[in-house]
Amino acid sequence: MTTSTAYAVHQTARPTGFPAASDFTLVRTPAPEPAPGTALVENLLLSVDPYHRGLMDGGEGGFELDTPLEGRSVGRVVASRDPGLSEGDLVFHRSGWRTHALVTLGVDGTRRLRGHQGVPLEAYLSILGGTGLTAYAALTRTAALREGEDLFVSAAAGGVGTATGHIARLLGARRIIGSAGSAAKVRHLTGALGFDAAFDYHDGPVGEQLAQAAPDGIDVYVDNVGGDHLEGAIDSLREYGRVAWVGAISMYNGDRSPAAPRNLFEVVHKSLRLEGVLVRNHTNLQDELEDFLVPHLRSGRVGTDTTVVQGIDHMAEAFLGMLRGDNLGKMLVRLTS
Repeated sequence: MTTSTAYAVHQTARPTGFPAASDFTLVRTPAPEPAPGTALVENLLLSVDPYHRGLMDGGEGGFELDTPLEGRSVGRVVASRDPGLSEGDLVFHRSGWRTHALVTLGVDGTRRLRGHQGVPLEAYLSILGGTGLTAYAALTRTAALREGEDLFVSAAAGGVGTATGHIARLLGARRIIGSAGSAAKVRHLTGALGFDAAFDYHDGPVGEQLAQAAPDGIDVYVDNVGGDHLEGAIDSLREYGRVAWVGAISMYNGDRSPAAPRNLFEVVHKSLRLEGVLVRNHTNLQDELEDFLVPHLRSGRVGTDTTVVQGIDHMAEAFLGMLRGDNLGKMLVRLTS
């Protein structure tokens, strides 16, 4: 065991609207000892994700106060009484927001990483993690993107958005359009990530900007925002278009019951299909995702697209920054140098 001290981030208050740093506390405890059937993992990288915001309101399935928060993590086994795990193994698990965790192979998503040579660790919490798996499932299963089709993705400079852009290009999308929250992010999408067009949603009505960027319409929309983005996409979708609804970050810190898009009946008129995407329903695609992407990660055609914050003491800061849109790509917290 590398240390006798562990740290964990606890939620100590329910947010009202946008969360505050004062809603969280860093707690120091002795590092846990593995019981039979468990292994002690020292976490190396932690993920913060938009879905955490909804869980912070409590209720069924939500976070409890004054207990360690949960989240995706990559760590190394430092002591094991689980016959399936050995010291030194790299594992993915869901007991994040802390420096140390007790895990059991196959329980709550805990799995040993395949450890692809030439692939950085950050990839396993970004494009090879839940973020990339969400994008892959949205494109290949929910929306069934076909070669030559046109795609729009909202929050395109975030974790799921950048992964969607990469994967859609590899699948043969014709044009890829993204929305983002700043001019710098728009430049990043079209300059660094190869999007065919992008716009800042602050610059005018989303529907009008999307119509200008895609005057001939779109076939698929991967939605991370909801609200006016969904309404604008419905207007631009061609007949038999598909919406893969991943998230609705525009609603996370305010009214959770907004009015439906004013043009919702166009779903009927155009024979559109709108379907939600929950990554937990697609974990069977993990090996397929890695087999698809690893060659492109090794060649450099695809990047990990991450913003990395250093230290468990900056966990809440990273989470709030992600909600504000401060990140390019996936927001991660690194616990070791």
